[in-house]
Amino acid sequence: MPSSVAVDVYTPPEYTAPMQHAALARRLRHVRVPSPLHFPEEALVPETKRHLELRTLLYLVLKTFADRAAIGSDQFVYWSASDPSRCLAPDAFVRLGTPDTPFGSWKTWERGAPELAVEIVSEHDADPQTWAEKLRKYHELGVLELVAFDPEAAPGERLRVWDRLDGDLVERVVEGERSPCAVLELHWVVVPAAGQPAALRLARTPDGAELVLTPEEAARRGAEAEQAARVTAERRIAELEAELRRRGG
Repeated sequence: MPSSVAVDVYTPPEYTAPMQHAALARRLRHVRVPSPLHFPEEALVPETKRHLELRTLLYLVLKTFADRAAIGSDQFVYWSASDPSRCLAPDAFVRLGTPDTPFGSWKTWERGAPELAVEIVSEHDADPQTWAEKLRKYHELGVLELVAFDPEAAPGERLRVWDRLDGDLVERVVEGERSPCAVLELHWVVVPAAGQPAALRLARTPDGAELVLTPEEAARRGAEAEQAARVTAERRIAELEAELRRRGG
């Protein structure tokens, strides 16, 4: 029987520090009783099937980086420990340098600010004032890269990206619906996918030829490659058998 091996599970400092502080602080005396704040972990917000499919596809792509980044999708992100109204719920977000773990909401004073956030634009964001308010919030949150994908926009206008430069959140020039993903050192591309005429994907090459695959896509591609190799081998065997028969007869 194989011997068991003890494995040390790495817990990032931003997860342990709040727990360690709370454990000590509760044993100390304070001048008043705390007034706990409630930070909701969910809200009833309607979502179209198309939006759900596009968001799920992007989440599954980003999830392939879960060994080195925390990945969120539609969870509340809070950045003010004294004001629960200061929050956003990005369609996808990434915090580098920590393994992915389950969480109900994301609090930046415990886990740090996400470096990357993605918004799949819906009818609720279409109003310019609503989107301007979202931009102000993302600026306040402190993301390094903000991506907006609007599947309803005209080709050439569906992808927009902002970068944090000198403390400002500045929109970059996007050409041909392709642009670098600076945080992940990959490339954003808009391509047909998952039955959708346009979807936001990550690629390893600027031309989008080598997409980052979801686990299901990778498994399907592997099965297709295996089947093609089997067909090629069977064809070669048939050719060799035919050659042997010809030489023998």
